[in-house]
Amino acid sequence: MQKQKQELHRGLEERHISLMSLGAAIGVGLFLGSASAIQLAGPGILVAYACSGLVMFFIMRALGEMAIQKPVAGSFSRYARDYLGPLAGYLTGWNYWFLWVVTCMAEITAVGIYMGYWFPDVPNWIWALSALVIMTGVNFLAVKAYGELEFWFALIKIVAILSMIAVGLLMIIAGVGNGGIATGISNLWSNGGFFPHGIKGVLLSLQMVMFAYLGIEMIGVTAGEVKNPQKSLAKAIDTVFWRILIFYVGALFVIMSIYPWQEIGSQGSPFVLTFEKVGIPYAAGIINFVVLTAALSSCNSGIFSTGRMLFNLAEQSEAPKAYGKLTKGGIPGKAVLASAGALLVGVLLNYIVPAKVFTWVTSIATFGAIWTWAIILLSQIKYRKGMQPKDQKQLKYKMPFYPFTSYLSLAFLAFVIILMAYSPETRVAVIVGPIWFLILIAVYYGKGFHKKNAAVSTEQQIS
Repeated sequence: MQKQKQELHRGLEERHISLMSLGAAIGVGLFLGSASAIQLAGPGILVAYACSGLVMFFIMRALGEMAIQKPVAGSFSRYARDYLGPLAGYLTGWNYWFLWVVTCMAEITAVGIYMGYWFPDVPNWIWALSALVIMTGVNFLAVKAYGELEFWFALIKIVAILSMIAVGLLMIIAGVGNGGIATGISNLWSNGGFFPHGIKGVLLSLQMVMFAYLGIEMIGVTAGEVKNPQKSLAKAIDTVFWRILIFYVGALFVIMSIYPWQEIGSQGSPFVLTFEKVGIPYAAGIINFVVLTAALSSCNSGIFSTGRMLFNLAEQSEAPKAYGKLTKGGIPGKAVLASAGALLVGVLLNYIVPAKVFTWVTSIATFGAIWTWAIILLSQIKYRKGMQPKDQKQLKYKMPFYPFTSYLSLAFLAFVIILMAYSPETRVAVIVGPIWFLILIAVYYGKGFHKKNAAVSTEQQIS
């Protein structure tokens, strides 16, 4: 192959990738999904977020261990190919593309709903389509400009969440907005106990909780475009995990301390209620703007991720070659457009399908995310097993308590899949997910990708 191999531009800095990963993870999972999870688990949802967060920390450390040694576009898809075989890499790449397309369908539909607050007479699909067109355009900016825009998008959400936590704490401790009477935190246990539906409720909430963490692994996808991968990725992985845990657990702790958990989600957004209670005018409008940027930001990150995955698949000859071409600005333009085209189907589907689609979409996306996270762990286990003991000691960024934490995290992910199969509302994901993989496998063998990969492997052995 000629040395005409195109490379993505390394224009992203540490602050960009940290905020991009936050932007991807803090979307409808917190603003829309947390209310339904609270109804299942009550205040016990805090335990679900903390335990899931710990597992996500181990998964991110496993990814970081590989990404810092080998920062490439395609990230876990490439690691799956290198350590688990070509079929695993192919399935992981296309699966990640699919899960973000599905997730973005929820995000652009949310944009239509949020814009309806200010423009109730304009059909939702127009806003959804407009958001898709604008975010696709943003993805054609030079990667540094894209990173800068995403940085500010994510910052709006973070400031809003931190403000809500600060205002809530003032209400809890000093009674600000409550006539000077401190609300305290008794709401956490005085409405049926900390676990009002028992441990079963906490377990059933895990699907939505894990959906909330979807996007944190996007740090790995940025590895091919980071200026200083070794320094930036290590710091971003550690800090992003703690920030997300603080935002989710912190925000929900404050909300459930101020309001009985049964009321959350039944009387509008808890974020709006909190700001209105302290007398901030136009609170609903301000929060509506924040959740709008949250949906746009997450959609933006999704188009970024799907474009890079298609680019990587094209480089492996497992997607049309056109998707492996870059624009003059170093953007995989055709891959980005293909992902945006798939999202047009989402605009149509969300226009036709009833409200239950949100649970279906999030559960299907969670199934896809669990596959991705499991592949990261399996790749890291195989990567470590292939190393000499002295090389393992020289690793710059290690998975803590390996291999125990790798296997524990895999067991947790398997348990979440079992829970999804158990719950009637999320069972659809355990049906759609395997069907999608069967289609991908049929295409893999039908198109002869296995033969091409075998030939490439033989060539590499000869050379």
